[in-house]
Amino acid sequence: MTKKYDFQVPSLGEAKIPSPIQLSKTYGDKIVNYVRENEFILYDVEVENGEVLPECDSSFCLQKSGPRDKIYFNPGHVHAGIVTCGGLCPGLNNVIRSIVRTLWYQYSVKRITGIRNGYRGFLSAYNLPIMELNPDVVDDIHNMGGTILGSSRGGADISEVVDAIERLNMNMLFTIGGDGTTKGAIAIAEEIEKRNLKVSVIGIPKTIDNDLSFIQRSFGFETAVSKAVESVAAAHVEAKDAYNGIGLVKLMGRESGFIAAHTALAMSVVNFVLIPEIPFDLEGANGLLANLKKRIADKHRAVIIIAEGAGQEHLDAVNETDQSGNKKMANIGRYLNDVIAEYFEKEGTEVHVKYIDPSYLIRSTPADPNDSIYCLRLGNHAVHAAMAGKTKALISMVNDRFVLVPMELAVSKRNFVDPEGSIWRDVLQTTRMPLTMKNYD
Repeated sequence: MTKKYDFQVPSLGEAKIPSPIQLSKTYGDKIVNYVRENEFILYDVEVENGEVLPECDSSFCLQKSGPRDKIYFNPGHVHAGIVTCGGLCPGLNNVIRSIVRTLWYQYSVKRITGIRNGYRGFLSAYNLPIMELNPDVVDDIHNMGGTILGSSRGGADISEVVDAIERLNMNMLFTIGGDGTTKGAIAIAEEIEKRNLKVSVIGIPKTIDNDLSFIQRSFGFETAVSKAVESVAAAHVEAKDAYNGIGLVKLMGRESGFIAAHTALAMSVVNFVLIPEIPFDLEGANGLLANLKKRIADKHRAVIIIAEGAGQEHLDAVNETDQSGNKKMANIGRYLNDVIAEYFEKEGTEVHVKYIDPSYLIRSTPADPNDSIYCLRLGNHAVHAAMAGKTKALISMVNDRFVLVPMELAVSKRNFVDPEGSIWRDVLQTTRMPLTMKNYD
């Protein structure tokens, strides 16, 4: 059954100013077109037999993003701000570059300011200088990892952030970040509304774990998988060339195991994939260690991928959060390395465990070509949305179309690997893992 959501995106007011971008309003004339306000994309494309699709409205459909023929802001009056927050991710510089170039070349916006080190760059206590951005500054940054603006977690004194936005006379802010960043952006937009300011707040979702809802794919995810594949390939070689070799790779994935699952599918040499969504036992006849013992006895080698948030129930809880409010994880990779070594020593079986944690290498690498293209298009769409007066919205891709997603909806729940869905089914088929590694009486 088609689900209902509130996909309505707020606007600052009626868009009355003719866009400086010259496009066509006529379909079929072989000239690229504006996007109309009444163009929508159906969110849920799965239907039950006999179900009649509803007429498209904001309960079922997302508004299509792209350049409008009428815009809200006078380009000559625009002062745009860009901020990057949270952990590093491939593609951050690509998004910054795209936003700057679209503002500058498409809309002739010449006042573009970069805020340094996340939201704390707005705060007087840190006394961080702003960075003036233009095409000369950003033209080559897509070849570098990280972000030229720097990043940080937390630091969002909302009232002082909006004070700074007022002092800078900004009328649009582009926030590039994940769950915590988006929640901060919502609070900033609400404070802006309380002060009756006309400032557009548009987000570009950055979550390398791909765990924001209503986001088909977050930028940096494909690059993360491609770099993770290199580490798994190394683990496979180490396992294959040792007697009873075990390659153990810990990958990112605090609450969602998409990177681990997709890396396993890309390699087809992985034997066990452990993710936060699927609980597993260590001990017992059907636990991980017993299944690993069978694999070593049969093939004399094994490769294991574990997501950082998997198996936390087997460790002492850290009971701490980072500055963004994310729960800190105990090191399951190192723990599992020690448990495996101890288990086989007690069994009297010689094994050679090689543990690899490539997390920081993956986070800081430049975007691959697919992500570079995606980042460029996300930045383009973010600018078009802001110039049209949209606010409190993220740029997303749904059903392979760029759309506007209300920020509140995107952070309302996490996106998880479905234990009963096709991705996990394919992982099980590729690895030939048991359907479950839980012991049930």
